[in-house]
Amino acid sequence: MSASESSSVSSDASVPGDPVEEQGSSLPQLEVLISHLVAAKRSLSSITHVWRANEIVTSARSALEESVVISARTGFLRRGLNNQLRLLYSVRSEVEEVSLRGRSEFASVLKSLDSADARLRKTLDLLRETIVHSSFRPDGEQPKSLHDFVDERGVEELHASLKSAIDRTNAARAELDSSNLAFDDELDSIKKALGTYREATKLASSRSSASSSSSTSNSNLPSLSSMPSMLHSLEMHAQEMANLLESLVRHFDLCVTAVKHTEGGGAAAQSITGDMPAAVTVSGPGVLNIEEGINANLNAPLDPLSESDYQEMVNVLIKDAAEAEDVVMEIQDRIGDMESVLENVLSQRDILLSVYNATTGVFKHLSSLASARLPGYIAQAHSFTRVWNEEHECIDGGLADLSDLNSLYDGFLEAYDGLIVEVTRRRHVRHRVEKVLRDAKHKLDQLYEEDVNARETFRVEQGDYLPSDIWPGIGREPMRIEFRRISGGNLKGVTAEPLDGQDQPAAEPHEPPAPVEDNPEEGEVIPNLPKSLVEGALNRLQARRRTAT
Repeated sequence: MSASESSSVSSDASVPGDPVEEQGSSLPQLEVLISHLVAAKRSLSSITHVWRANEIVTSARSALEESVVISARTGFLRRGLNNQLRLLYSVRSEVEEVSLRGRSEFASVLKSLDSADARLRKTLDLLRETIVHSSFRPDGEQPKSLHDFVDERGVEELHASLKSAIDRTNAARAELDSSNLAFDDELDSIKKALGTYREATKLASSRSSASSSSSTSNSNLPSLSSMPSMLHSLEMHAQEMANLLESLVRHFDLCVTAVKHTEGGGAAAQSITGDMPAAVTVSGPGVLNIEEGINANLNAPLDPLSESDYQEMVNVLIKDAAEAEDVVMEIQDRIGDMESVLENVLSQRDILLSVYNATTGVFKHLSSLASARLPGYIAQAHSFTRVWNEEHECIDGGLADLSDLNSLYDGFLEAYDGLIVEVTRRRHVRHRVEKVLRDAKHKLDQLYEEDVNARETFRVEQGDYLPSDIWPGIGREPMRIEFRRISGGNLKGVTAEPLDGQDQPAAEPHEPPAPVEDNPEEGEVIPNLPKSLVEGALNRLQARRRTAT
């Protein structure tokens, strides 16, 4: 029967629910009861909302359980991540400190090494520039510099040793720099993962704020505190919807009974209820099996009713029919609220899941770094420290050797200047000795002449009176004094080749002594150095003394 037909019939019939018409004891026509049965059957379609309510409660409970697990895991990972990040950046700072300290120390040592090497090269250049005066060398010899008397093999070996130490240190430092660069790349990856985590947290916060405006929760951040209350709200809605559906079932059952007890209504009731679903089951808090209730009433034999019972049943039916639409609307409203609450629950679950996924992303980076590559970065820092300590000691020793060589060669330069001054002093002493010798020779010659003249005078005056054999020496000339140059030997503690000059043989007694001034250089050759050479040597020696003080 159509709804329009039901409406027309109900307009002609009196409404039993009306107190005035109830007094007339008039019964509604069959068409009115059938229209209520049709409406009651249509209201039972609300069972789909009850099924959906059951699904919503199940989904919300599952989402809550999943959220609890996710939240616990996220909290655990975040606590661990904070500690690992602090430890990781502490390790990176320590490794960087090793690199910076080694770089600083290496640069300082290289600076000192360069300065020492520059001083040594400058000294060697001075040795090359200082030509030994030809007076010191044999005749015909090619000019030589002081550098020709230096064996540079020690300098070359020292440079090779220092170069090896520097190259090994540079190689270790390059490996450490490469390791630190890879470490920084790892940190950049972790920073990107942390950026993803922050974006997820920010997005989660914005979603939570948006969802909180339409939910019963006042929290703007993803939190588990509101989810249990929302689940409880869903369960209460589902329970109430089941109760409302149960009342609709009872109303439908009452309509079926009323139609069947009305004359001619049995066939109509069978026709209307013939396409009822084979199985209608409501599961939820307070499980309700509707199928059994409906089918039991449809197939149950009719019990006889008195007219008053029938009237009472019809009155209840009319009253319930007026409220059935409100019940259906309430079920629809409740399922709408439940859908909204479920959306909020799932949204918060998704928020927690997105934060969890971002957190696990950071954790995976950290875990992979800590287990696979971090030990290598730390080992590389230790390797550089070990190499640098070994080579630092070698370089320090080489630095001391460079300083010693520079002192040695600088002392050579100073000694050569001192040699020039010493030669000048010796020549000056030689000149003084020659002067003394000349003066002594002159005085001795005078005494000799005086003695000869006196002896001759005595011989002339007294010789005729003295027998010749009274004293054999009466007719001899006076003795003569002869000076002989003897080459000096080596000084104490000095071993050297003998000088080319030989000792002069003594003059025969009857020969006159050789004049001292004829060959003043015999025995020891003292070079006659230019005045400018001597003055330059003196100036350099005085400058060194001023620098030393």
